[in-house]
Amino acid sequence: MNEETFQTFMNSGSLAVPNQLLLHYSKLGLTEDELVLILQIQYYLQKGELFPTPAQLSESMSISVTNCSNLLRGLIQHGFLKIEEYEDNHIQCEKYSIDPLWSKLYQFFMSEMNGANQKKKEQEEGNLYKIFEQEFARPLSPFESETLSIWIDQDHHDVEMIKAALREAVLSGKVNFRYIDRILFDWKKNGITTIEQARQHAKKFRANQQTNKQKPSQTEASDYKRKVPFYNWLEQ
Repeated sequence: MNEETFQTFMNSGSLAVPNQLLLHYSKLGLTEDELVLILQIQYYLQKGELFPTPAQLSESMSISVTNCSNLLRGLIQHGFLKIEEYEDNHIQCEKYSIDPLWSKLYQFFMSEMNGANQKKKEQEEGNLYKIFEQEFARPLSPFESETLSIWIDQDHHDVEMIKAALREAVLSGKVNFRYIDRILFDWKKNGITTIEQARQHAKKFRANQQTNKQKPSQTEASDYKRKVPFYNWLEQ
């Protein structure tokens, strides 16, 4: 057999190992020996041998049959592996299943993702408090801080929508929590859930206001602009 033939032979069969398992097996509580043993079991399952013996499994590993048996017992006890019964030609048989491992890996992945999402949410909420304090030019009162928490946790307003409502209040020259709450209530009542929808709604509102009142004088307009220190809603 030449090298080219050997390479073809080596590529003729492979074992699929999820990247997440290789990256996080130790965080799941698996040792290197246990990981390799699970991969050996997966190899035998892929070949159609559903219940390899400890002797078969240890042949390709650097552990004894006794140690292999102990590892198998531990994997089953800790919920990484299970033995299932099935019927083959009316004969009761047993087989290994590594589905519990995939279940644990999924739970770990979801936990990590939820943790990242929670951290991101906490950062967004912290930034939200800073933005409000910047616009109000003072620290928020305990009541105002509680109102922000209620908007997020009880009313389930999106953080970005709360920022948008603050921008609208600034542009209207009414920077207070009661007015912002009215904006959020109005948006929720009208089914407005995105920044673009809120922007279009605000444009229509101001257009209607403009037709119902006289155009302000140049002095009034200049005074009005000075009331909008940070945000320009229409340019966002």
